[in-house]
Amino acid sequence: MGRGRAKAKQTKVARELKYSSYDTDFDALQRELSSNSSDDNGPEDDNAYVDPYDDDGYDEYRR
Repeated sequence: MGRGRAKAKQTKVARELKYSSYDTDFDALQRELSSNSSDDNGPEDDNAYVDPYDDDGYDEYRR
């Protein structure tokens, strides 16, 4: 019970997203993507992450 109202809202949002046109500021997008700030969330080196469970000593039992 009560699914009708939620489904109607989802349908309304889906239609709004499908048929609305939004103005995109491509200059701001380019500035954001090309900025070289040190506030990035990820590590700069791809090998900086070390999986603590990579070598857990049970490899000989998994064969």
